[in-house]
Amino acid sequence: MSVEVRVVDATAARQVLSVIQEAFGARPVLDPPADALSEDEPSVAAELAAYGGLLASLDGRPVGALLFDDSGPGLMLRRFGVVPDAQGHGVASRLVAVAEEYAAARGAEGVRVKARVELPESIEFWKHHGYVPSGRVGVTERLAKVFPRTVALPTAEDARAFGVGLAALLRRGDLLILSGDLGAGKTTMTKGIGEGLGVRGEITSPTFVIARVHPSLAAGPPLVHVDAYRLGGIDELDDLDLDTSLTDAVTVVEWGEGVAEGLADERLELRLHRAVGDDETGEDHDPRTVEIEPVGLRWLDAGLDRLVAATVASL
Repeated sequence: MSVEVRVVDATAARQVLSVIQEAFGARPVLDPPADALSEDEPSVAAELAAYGGLLASLDGRPVGALLFDDSGPGLMLRRFGVVPDAQGHGVASRLVAVAEEYAAARGAEGVRVKARVELPESIEFWKHHGYVPSGRVGVTERLAKVFPRTVALPTAEDARAFGVGLAALLRRGDLLILSGDLGAGKTTMTKGIGEGLGVRGEITSPTFVIARVHPSLAAGPPLVHVDAYRLGGIDELDDLDLDTSLTDAVTVVEWGEGVAEGLADERLELRLHRAVGDDETGEDHDPRTVEIEPVGLRWLDAGLDRLVAATVASL
């Protein structure tokens, strides 16, 4: 069977409404009822006229649909549904893929959805496609997928300056996980973050003490700088004698990939790559890049695109 997905406007309101009614009508009865069932042709037409949507067909028959809403951060996917007899043919996954392509082409920083907590299979579907739960509101779970970015940082100074710019976007409770080979610039970037946050004390590799706390010189959050290279697991952080709570600080974990993710559902993962070089303290003229992987709704519309654009413009 052939699945076709196309972007539609108000002229497809009747077909989209038919899919919504059949898809949502087949779901278990919820309390309160799904508000999708209150849609009518004029309401769907108005939403399609304002933001557009997608209509999926299986061998020419409309079987899946969703409505877009870009009135908030990122692109919201609403009224996502596939009629029962078309499920199992990849229609839902294809809708997700096309929606993400559409969002990226429009310059959206990511995509967000809501799923009813009484429908755990729906939440698992979104998680399977890379969407991260970001908190419950009423009877719905919010989930988000923020698109990754890559930016060139030709020199160590560029890595430090990127850290300074990134600090302006940070707030208490933020977790940053830095990974990359020795000499890739993890500590250099952390120095920039500390400079931007305005914290006390020289920021150096914390290898021999595992973690350092740098208090703020103003009214901002402290910086907790962690080296996870020698930790057996992130649970060992509980044994560290930190004089601040991680929820009150900005936490930067070097060598944290595969170890520190359990500290927070929402986090910023930064993977640094350096073309040549193995000594972060030595002479440094080797080009590097940073892959930015935002995880969770916290980073949607957080200003990362503006930071990337400013970094590119400064080079």
